[in-house]
Amino acid sequence: MSIDHIRGFIAQDMGAIDNVIREKLHSHVALIRQISEYIINSGGKRLRPALVILSAGAFNYQGKYHHDLAAVVEFIHTATLLHDDVVDESELRRNKETANALFGNAASVLVGDFLYSRAFQMMVEVDNMRIMQVLADATNTIAEGEVLQLLNCRDPDVDEENYLRVIRFKTAKLFEAATRLGAILGNASPAEEDAVAVYGMHLGTAFQLIDDMLDYSGDNLDTGKNLGDDLAEGKPTLPLIYAMKAGTQEQSDIIRKAIEEGGKDGFQPVLRVIQQTAALDYAKTRAQTEVDTASAAIASLPDSSYKDCMLQLATFAITRNH
Repeated sequence: MSIDHIRGFIAQDMGAIDNVIREKLHSHVALIRQISEYIINSGGKRLRPALVILSAGAFNYQGKYHHDLAAVVEFIHTATLLHDDVVDESELRRNKETANALFGNAASVLVGDFLYSRAFQMMVEVDNMRIMQVLADATNTIAEGEVLQLLNCRDPDVDEENYLRVIRFKTAKLFEAATRLGAILGNASPAEEDAVAVYGMHLGTAFQLIDDMLDYSGDNLDTGKNLGDDLAEGKPTLPLIYAMKAGTQEQSDIIRKAIEEGGKDGFQPVLRVIQQTAALDYAKTRAQTEVDTASAAIASLPDSSYKDCMLQLATFAITRNH
């Protein structure tokens, strides 16, 4: 089973989600419509909405709220991307100019706020306090993760534990929320809900670990971003953290200096140290551990095509090149 098979399996649901997104993006303010549509239509894997669909399907949910909540999750994710790109001063995402590069920082931040508030309007319409709690908690945790990452920038003393904490807050929390929402809609037991939430958390962590690897090993056309962007922003990701720990003092100093100073100049020397210390192999091994934990968490769920797709997504998480 491939990622294309998974997309085909839920294609009808994803089409319904796209319809919800188009409807809910409507605003009387033309610039909001313009920027929102630019971001939503600029590609992306739509993994988080897909997880809502797969999780709900695994518990045989037959209603329509999974489409609405999948759109809510995508809006929250998109809002974080808009704000991320402003904070990081990014110019390229998914092989296209970022919204802040095209429309300016102020417009990007404010449209991100619009997407957050529209998401909360939509979750209120579902009229389920448990769902509101999950999404409110997730959004708050994501914001904490953003601030933690900001504090870690240009700090070469960040260790693996603190790095993983940022990932679990900033990225994996929305994966966890997406799978939990599907379980709630499907009236899963508390144990089953927790099982898919663990799956989502570890799947999201694996995805981010691979993203951080691809910043040093990917292809610009595949990843849709400039290689070395994380280093240029002074982000101490796992390949750097491990290379500093495993390398010589001289190698560690090269990375430390690059993190502290940021910019593009130190990329090639850092890349050589990463290769010499097998830091990417280490990061991939850590990602594999996360995927194994994710898959084990849902092993006891009833067999279904939805469960099979969730397991296959875990495989895709560490075999992808984009």
